[in-house]
Amino acid sequence: MDNEKIEILERALARERMARKEAENILEQKSLELYYLAQQFKEANYALESLVARKNIELEGVFKNIIDAYCVLDLYGNVLEMNSATYSLLGVSKGSKTINLLEFVAPEEKVKTQEAVMEILKSGTYQDLRVKIISRQGEFKYLHINASLILDGYGDPVAIQGIARDVTQEKIMQNELIESEDRLKLIIQNLDTGVFLEDENRVTVIGNNKLFEMFYIPHTIDTFPGNDITNGEKESKTLFLEPEKFEQRIHEIFEKKEPVIGDELRMVDGKILERNYTPFIRDGVFKGHLWSFKDVTVTKKYSASLEAQKQKFSNIIANMNLGLVEVTLDKKAVFVNNSFEALTGYSESELLGESINDLLQNTTEAKLFFNQRVDETVKDGSNSFEGQIITKQGERRDWLISSAPNYDINGIVIGSIGVVLDITDLKALQKTKEQLLTKLEQSNTELQEYAHIVSHDLKSPLRSIFALVSWLKEDNKDVFTETSLENIQLIEATLEKMELLISDVLNYSSVTSDTLEAKSVDLNLVVEDLHKILYFPDHINLRVINKLPTIQGDQTRLQQLFQNLISNAIRFIDKEKGLIEIDVEEQELYYKFSISDNGVGIEEKYFEKIFMIFQSLNEDKKSSGIGLSIVKKIVDLHKGKIWLNSEVGKGTTFYFTLVK
Repeated sequence: MDNEKIEILERALARERMARKEAENILEQKSLELYYLAQQFKEANYALESLVARKNIELEGVFKNIIDAYCVLDLYGNVLEMNSATYSLLGVSKGSKTINLLEFVAPEEKVKTQEAVMEILKSGTYQDLRVKIISRQGEFKYLHINASLILDGYGDPVAIQGIARDVTQEKIMQNELIESEDRLKLIIQNLDTGVFLEDENRVTVIGNNKLFEMFYIPHTIDTFPGNDITNGEKESKTLFLEPEKFEQRIHEIFEKKEPVIGDELRMVDGKILERNYTPFIRDGVFKGHLWSFKDVTVTKKYSASLEAQKQKFSNIIANMNLGLVEVTLDKKAVFVNNSFEALTGYSESELLGESINDLLQNTTEAKLFFNQRVDETVKDGSNSFEGQIITKQGERRDWLISSAPNYDINGIVIGSIGVVLDITDLKALQKTKEQLLTKLEQSNTELQEYAHIVSHDLKSPLRSIFALVSWLKEDNKDVFTETSLENIQLIEATLEKMELLISDVLNYSSVTSDTLEAKSVDLNLVVEDLHKILYFPDHINLRVINKLPTIQGDQTRLQQLFQNLISNAIRFIDKEKGLIEIDVEEQELYYKFSISDNGVGIEEKYFEKIFMIFQSLNEDKKSSGIGLSIVKKIVDLHKGKIWLNSEVGKGTTFYFTLVK
């Protein structure tokens, strides 16, 4: 290698050494600068860490003490950190095992909650999540939640933090408000009054079906609210009898904006409406108004009818023959009718405000009696009594007074009302009647005594004549011709009939109410005894269809009743096989008896005649014509009735009733 190449290499090596030394100097300088920078960064990092620690401490204190629930969750819903409010909200105690918030979400809310979590992971935040949870104690709670993601240093999501507010009471109040509104709407819709509410711009807020019905509005409840019905009065005025007046009155009400109660509207179809108007004014500012319309057609017509009836009855009361007086609790007259004035002789002005007793009585005893009766009426209710009063003219009159308490509209007794009937003439007539009855009773007694005497006095000569005729017949039976003997037999038959007639007259006169001895009588035994006593020919049968009752009556007379009817049937049966049937039918108040036969029958024209005394339809010597008269009299005395049905040649049925 030549010297020139060596020199070149030496120069290059020298330059490399110089460059390396310069680089070392630069490196040493940069190392020193880096050291100083590292110290500054260390100091800054320490300051930042201190600041972060301080802020974390501050935030931890804030979140642990705020009223709302705060918690930090991992991405799977497990709680990493939560404050006291969250523990209380969930109903769990501190130190509990791993808690997953999704476990507390109500089943029907889980899908919505999962969708919200997905939205947080996608966009980083979620606002206004409203969800229902169930605490560990089983309580339902409603939460309002705002949540966001927590990212690491590389921007990756590591957790979710959220603040939840308990809005359970707010939700309950909101539901109650909705329910109240629904109930209010339901009530309004079912009111029997037409109602609609308008705001300050006359836009309808609510209206009900009754209003649509009254005004023939075709809208439905869904389309009616929110409509502007400013021209409603123009459209509706044709429904009313005075349309222009109706429209004018509407404008007048709007201008005044004052409450209106009870405006009467008469419609073309005959309805009568009552209109009310209520304006809503708050702080002097008009906010709207409420209209209500009530159909008072029936009420108005009823009131008019009631007023007419009241006037009619007032006229009747004022002019009826019965006296009417209304008194207060202190017995002062407040109303009298014309008849009461006429009965007392006092005018209305003299009676009103005065004590009726003081005017119409002149003794302490009489006043006390009437006052006691009035007090009894007020205390115990309706009363009826008799008493005497003295008219203004000094005439003493007998009154029958019916009284009743008088009530006000609240049912409180405020006095009494008396209806007066003057029975002075009736009392006099009753006294005369009693005197006549006494005389009649005395006459009946004397008549019965006379009947017995006459019966005895008449029967004695009859028996004597009968004996003489028998002796005459016996002594001259060989002398008398056949004609003479027949005449003597006629005399004997006539004497027997006269004796029967005298006995029946005595029986008839003795059948009176005074002789009845009421007791329980078994009519089955009565008929059985008669079946043994009476003579029944072999061809006649007696049959009792239904068992006879036991009734209250006179046994002797009831036996006489059945005996006469059965004997009558036996006498007039003309068939080869005779039948007498006795039956009874029970009614509500009485028994209906029937005694029928298959005898000769009776013509209808004699149905009434046969019950009259001395009326006989044949010349049978054994019949006096009094038997059925006695039967009728016995039935009458037992407060019953007797009648018959009959067909000539087929038989007769006698019906009679006896009270139970």
